[in-house]
Amino acid sequence: MIVVLGSVLVREGQMDAALDQALQHVRRSRTEPGCLSHAVHRDVENPQRLVFVEEWADMAALQQHFRVPGSRAVVKALAALSDEAPQMTIHEAQQIRP
Repeated sequence: MIVVLGSVLVREGQMDAALDQALQHVRRSRTEPGCLSHAVHRDVENPQRLVFVEEWADMAALQQHFRVPGSRAVVKALAALSDEAPQMTIHEAQQIRP
């Protein structure tokens, strides 16, 4: 499984626009092949930060997701609503069941 963690620090006064972009992206991404989960959360310590948590079946599915024009567009849109570039890390993970 591939886990993607992303975040963006939204400029003051731009949160409504950022949430609209983020929710459209999350909802579309959930319909893509290989998407196990895709969510956006608001940081409780910094309410101007949105945090994305994604799980993908494999790297091929994530690479296909990156090729979707809407995926590239949302990064650009969120960057325009922020004073800094969005951050992203990609991790390979194995689920451990207790």
